[in-house]
Amino acid sequence: MQNDSGECVDMYIPRKCSTSNRIIHAKDHASIQLDLAVLNDKGIAVIEDTKRLVICGAIRRMGESDDCVNRLAKDFGMLPQNL
Repeated sequence: MQNDSGECVDMYIPRKCSTSNRIIHAKDHASIQLDLAVLNDKGIAVIEDTKRLVICGAIRRMGESDDCVNRLAKDFGMLPQNL
């Protein structure tokens, strides 16, 4: 498909799971997307600076999504490393 300026663009860009790098298909209704807000020094959320986590349905079915969210939040520096 082409846009108004003649560039070739895709109509659908699939998301990838943040933990397993699996492509999340359009029919995966068990997948979730979380936007974690980054706080400034005063404790106010900075809207422009959010961290996005995408977890596929297969990870959620295995019961590993809470561990994955904690690990990714530690990688982003949002949780202390000793938890």
